[in-house]
Amino acid sequence: MNRTFFLGASLLVLVFCVIAAADEPFRPKAGEFPPLEKAHSYRGELVFVDHANRRGSLRVAGDGKFYRNDPQPFAMLPYGIVRYHGAPADLRDVPLGTVMHVQGFLPPDPELSSVPVLPVNNKEKDVGHYRGTGTAPAENHLLLLEDEPSHCLRKGLVWKLKEVELKNKAGKITASRAPKTNSEGKFEDEELTFDAATRIWRGRERIRIADLITEEAWPASGKKDLGRQSVLLGITWKPSPGDGLSGAFTRFHISDIWLDKDAIQNAAQFQAETHKSLIRSRWMPAMVDAVEYGKFGRATVTATLFGGMAPSLYADFEKGISAQMNGAENTLKHTAGHYGPGHVASSGKILKVSQPTGEVPFGSSGIQIRVETDLIIEGIRSGRIIRVRPASWPKMQIPREEYLFQNSPEDRFPSPDIFRKY
Repeated sequence: MNRTFFLGASLLVLVFCVIAAADEPFRPKAGEFPPLEKAHSYRGELVFVDHANRRGSLRVAGDGKFYRNDPQPFAMLPYGIVRYHGAPADLRDVPLGTVMHVQGFLPPDPELSSVPVLPVNNKEKDVGHYRGTGTAPAENHLLLLEDEPSHCLRKGLVWKLKEVELKNKAGKITASRAPKTNSEGKFEDEELTFDAATRIWRGRERIRIADLITEEAWPASGKKDLGRQSVLLGITWKPSPGDGLSGAFTRFHISDIWLDKDAIQNAAQFQAETHKSLIRSRWMPAMVDAVEYGKFGRATVTATLFGGMAPSLYADFEKGISAQMNGAENTLKHTAGHYGPGHVASSGKILKVSQPTGEVPFGSSGIQIRVETDLIIEGIRSGRIIRVRPASWPKMQIPREEYLFQNSPEDRFPSPDIFRKY
């Protein structure tokens, strides 16, 4: 009996230790892809974006009044992935106000962080003034930043619409986020607002709330049971009227409703094409695994392409074709060349393209390329970030803010002196 008791107690302690370990802040190591399961998860409203430096600010949702929360800076990890409308994206693609889901870590190297470094357990502090806890996490270096439909598609979730209440083409929807394939069980209902600006997508067409009223799917005024209709939602936040502090200052807002599978696939296709065009002009980011040096500046470089891109981009990397490589920093800015990425980039042939085997860590594609060049540049070293362009991609110039000239902190994050004085 005592033996059974001690065995049970030991197992309970083990479970608590596992849970505690999962909640401990995790700091990624340079040159390695961190495990997604060790990330701290939270969500918040995107309120500021510095797309050239892959950073911005989020108003993080905690256990207090959302509107009172101060925006918190974040930085994308070099291999960090942004997703919007279920497709790869850049920070510049996501409208301000969008509520985003986050998987974040402590900064890999605090001395090189482009955003403030906070105390390790900062998310546990109660910041007061009705803000509560969880609104300023130290895990502000992001592996994944995704909007609501992207989050639901990745996790196999949908929104079940329970009831709509409407007046003057605006109102509230009561809904719950639940698994798509198993709707059994209780899921917490959430009240969200909408208005005449809310976009409704059906197939390849965009319709209005007025159209749903005409079709008698929604009432012109009053409430209607929606029978737990399955949809995907785009979620934002905006000040709204309410019948109490909780409703007025915390409730989220619906920007989009995708009524069917074709509707979200259409949105994803447009976003995917936008991102593919961007990557072809800025080059594919990758991490250098090894450099084998030869004579007179020759070298063979092995690198792993970053993940989260469209499959057609990876398909452009083929054995035997020409390619260019250029050094980049953690913000993915090109670091070599005075007037564009191709100025002093190393050129050569792709000797081998290795497809992934086994489990691929999040942030990595698992695809390795091996490139031989006759002139290696300083920025291409083991563990460093590079950008690669297969010869089939156009050779283009990029905006001044997206590459470094002197590779100094002032060049990375310009001071106010850049503005002219009149």
